[in-house]
Amino acid sequence: MIKNIFTPTQLKTLTFKNRICVPPMITPFSQPHTGLVVEETVQHYQRLALGQAGLIIVEATAINLNGRLGVRQLGLWNDEQIESHQNLVQAVHKAGAPVLVQIHHAGIVGIEEEAFCPSAYTYTRADGREKTGIEMTLEDVHAIQEDFVNAAVRAYKAGYDGIELHGCHNYLLCQFMNRKVNTRTDAYGQDRTLFVREIITQIRKQTPASWIVGIRLGGFEPTLEDAIVNAQQLEASGIDFFDISYGFRREQETTLPQGYPYWDIIYAAEQIKAAVSVPVFAANGITSPEMAENILNDTKVDMIDIGRGFMVNFDWAKDAMAGLETGQCLRCKVCMLYTEPERCPGRILTAKRKRSVK
Repeated sequence: MIKNIFTPTQLKTLTFKNRICVPPMITPFSQPHTGLVVEETVQHYQRLALGQAGLIIVEATAINLNGRLGVRQLGLWNDEQIESHQNLVQAVHKAGAPVLVQIHHAGIVGIEEEAFCPSAYTYTRADGREKTGIEMTLEDVHAIQEDFVNAAVRAYKAGYDGIELHGCHNYLLCQFMNRKVNTRTDAYGQDRTLFVREIITQIRKQTPASWIVGIRLGGFEPTLEDAIVNAQQLEASGIDFFDISYGFRREQETTLPQGYPYWDIIYAAEQIKAAVSVPVFAANGITSPEMAENILNDTKVDMIDIGRGFMVNFDWAKDAMAGLETGQCLRCKVCMLYTEPERCPGRILTAKRKRSVK
């Protein structure tokens, strides 16, 4: 029986009506180089919230121009962007969901040819070309920390219920926390969570104690054992939750016990949950309400991220609660959601099935 994913839970002063979270996923709507939330972005997130998820986390939002993933990426690098984010927050709150924003710096994997990295690490891009990061000076380290803090303060002023630091998916924070990427000999190399912990400390000084500060954390950084240590150190610094995903994927050593029924990253979330006391979110490869329920029960995590499911069906949570067909991403080789969403096979199939039920 599916029931636990629909039970409310609490995080500080926030109440989530269920254990279903829509994780950060990039949208294509913002105009190039502005970082502004536009009306299409507002409508997108409001529609997601109407689907009855317990929590919405807004996509990776750049803390400065040099740390971007793309030219259309949302931003919180200047005060002029605050008002557009307020429009998004108000729409999501009106639809009945709390909302966080993920703040982000891409580091070596960003669009800048001369990109920062903790060390002079050489990264091989998807096209086979190599790119070597510029090792950050202490001045660079402190400047980017300040950019993270300032972006967080802008998120608070925009009305977000909190932030999620992006410490996964090859980006700068996980570059610091992975010893195969971060080979510095100073304090930021010897203590690989220091860079992040200092950001958290400064955010705490400039926002209310009730405001949420979480992190999307690599589950193998580069090993599961390293990730557990990272989590424990960050918990001691005052982090409010861990949203577990893959870290620096080209420098990770995954672990999966024989016969384990879920993906390796869900195993990592289970192990991290056993090692910390704050809430932990699990994600990846979760294709049905039944699977979400089983993972919640088996791993003892607190929230389940449903990303692809919500992309093909904005009403995933609502339909799951009603016992209806929720649909499924078909994991196409080339995703059309960001170019021609009306041609997304998963959306088409889901809509067809829902019509046939009616």
